[in-house]
Amino acid sequence: MFIEYMGDYKNSEWYIKASDELIKKYGDIPPPWIYGPNLHPYSIGWRMGGGETHIMILNEWLDQEVLNFDDRITYLRKYPAPARWYQWIIHFLWNVDTCEFEESDYIPYFEKLEKLGFKNTTDFVKDFDRDDLD
Repeated sequence: MFIEYMGDYKNSEWYIKASDELIKKYGDIPPPWIYGPNLHPYSIGWRMGGGETHIMILNEWLDQEVLNFDDRITYLRKYPAPARWYQWIIHFLWNVDTCEFEESDYIPYFEKLEKLGFKNTTDFVKDFDRDDLD
């Protein structure tokens, strides 16, 4: 679920309105699993409609915020993630493209996540492979 940066929206009326509403509600722009808790990270819902818009808003906001590593950890602790989103979190924290990862490639990153207090890294595959998600 890595959607490339799609453009500079910071001055667009739709972006300003939508991001202001989210910031008013959450204090920031929440990560994908808050917007779509029943959407799989690879769902088509992130590439069209409301999910796509949320990702565009999130990416623009993150580009503007320029969060350091500690800020990113604080952000993630505010929004505990299901294990299926750990791939996104690895990319978010270490800017690593996990799309080409083999299962064993995750091990060092899951160990890092565990040291940072993230739970259930061993449930990643089970949670990622769930059939009940959109």
